[in-house]
Amino acid sequence: ANLADVAARVVAASTRSTARASTSPARLVAVSKTKPVEQLRECYDAGHRCFGENYVQEIVEKSPQMPPDTVWHFIGHLQSNKVKALVTGVPSLAVIETVDSVKLANRLNNAVGEFMDERAKVGVGKLGVMVQVNTSGEESKFGVEPKDCLPLARHIRDECSNLAFRGLMTIGMPDYTSRPENFQSLAACRDEVCAALGLETKDVELSMGMSGDYESAIEMGSDNVRVGSTIFGARANMYSEHLKK
Repeated sequence: ANLADVAARVVAASTRSTARASTSPARLVAVSKTKPVEQLRECYDAGHRCFGENYVQEIVEKSPQMPPDTVWHFIGHLQSNKVKALVTGVPSLAVIETVDSVKLANRLNNAVGEFMDERAKVGVGKLGVMVQVNTSGEESKFGVEPKDCLPLARHIRDECSNLAFRGLMTIGMPDYTSRPENFQSLAACRDEVCAALGLETKDVELSMGMSGDYESAIEMGSDNVRVGSTIFGARANMYSEHLKK
């Protein structure tokens, strides 16, 4: 019931929004971190296909237990030394939303290149990536500063032939809420990227909005929202704490 309610709200907010470049509803990524596969299956059986995970070990364990047409987004911080485990462990991985350095982009490009035959077997090609932008203006461990967004997007497009640049992602504020200024910052980054790289606005997605504010994020123009607790309930710590480090 929660999934159906959230999905309906996503469609309604997408219809209300005058800020979005795309005419199709925003994508709902069901954030299933710490949730048992049974709960993901319930959503799958209800017709949902797109799931987001934050931890490499967890997505690698879950993906073989889900049907092959499950669409996986990785939405957590990704350390370079875990790139190979992620790419090889989830052959059908669709998008990584958290690329925030040239080093990480290069590691991903190389790993996907080595694993392209296996990806082709499950019907996927290039790996979609989003550049994570720190739009809060506060010190943050993750995400590039807005001024560094274009150089990284350009590097991915020009130097990473196994990656497909899909858009920009922000967590918003340090408490994971999205404010209009976060969205304006992300949209300004998109405008700069599109102008410099000759891309159309509709081809560069904006990923912003989580359980607390996904409707307002869509109204502000988000194309991709990451909703967990509203669908699955409060997180149970079923996976051990060491995964979070």
